[in-house]
Amino acid sequence: MTHVLLAGATGYLGKHILKELESWRIPTTALARNPNKLHAFAWNELKVAKAEVTDPESLAGLFEGVSTVISTIGITRQRDGLTYMDVDYQANMNLLAEASRAGVKKFIYVSAIGGERHRHLQIFKAKERFVDVLKQSGLEYTIVRPNGFFSDLNEILFMAKRGRVYMFGDGEYKLNPIHGSDLAEVIVQAIAQSVKEIEVGGPDVLTQNEIAEMALSAWNHTPRITHLPDWIRTFALKVSRRVLDEKIFGPIEFFLTLIATDAVAPRYGSRRLQEYYKQEVKNHLNH
Repeated sequence: MTHVLLAGATGYLGKHILKELESWRIPTTALARNPNKLHAFAWNELKVAKAEVTDPESLAGLFEGVSTVISTIGITRQRDGLTYMDVDYQANMNLLAEASRAGVKKFIYVSAIGGERHRHLQIFKAKERFVDVLKQSGLEYTIVRPNGFFSDLNEILFMAKRGRVYMFGDGEYKLNPIHGSDLAEVIVQAIAQSVKEIEVGGPDVLTQNEIAEMALSAWNHTPRITHLPDWIRTFALKVSRRVLDEKIFGPIEFFLTLIATDAVAPRYGSRRLQEYYKQEVKNHLNH
């Protein structure tokens, strides 16, 4: 019988995965540093276990009877003094070690699109190091590589609030971001699939200009986009690399590198960025 252990349950994607697991009534153990963050989830087959994934001792015994581990563990902005290697690599290694000891059958790990091509980036260096180990672990595995989330594009939306969006280059690079609910469907479906790696994005392939126009439209602004010369981006990347600590530079390096390339994955889902932006604006205005 399928029994899932979900690590990263209190995060943005983790909560969407929990909703999907609940809809299927799949027996689930959800790990949480603060179980109170999951008080909204309660079904008979759900167990919330207090654990700290960076502390392997706190994981002991929690994997008994588990058939599949799903891990969304990873950081985009370091907190608590932890590094990418502490979390994206070592915390997942802790999960993998305990899963192997407990006889878990399958491990599903959520990385990101382009990770294998951008190992030089601090964020991906740790993620892909874990992927390498997972592939040699002897467990069945699925590596899920989503495109950016809709929520990742909120910075553009709130830049647009003032009536103008600034971007580097000509704004014609393409991407198809995905909603967390759609991605959760893909991840839960992977429990019963034998596919080793899944790249996935949302239903619409959009240029950066189109995303900026959607953001401005959500605030009922006339589209006004200012294109900055790309040399400013590359200069900022070089300077940041030299003067900033890794903990601060990592997210900047990730952002400034990936906005200068197409990021198009196989399309999936039904939720669209325009409707997401409209709802976010509505939520913002109602508070």
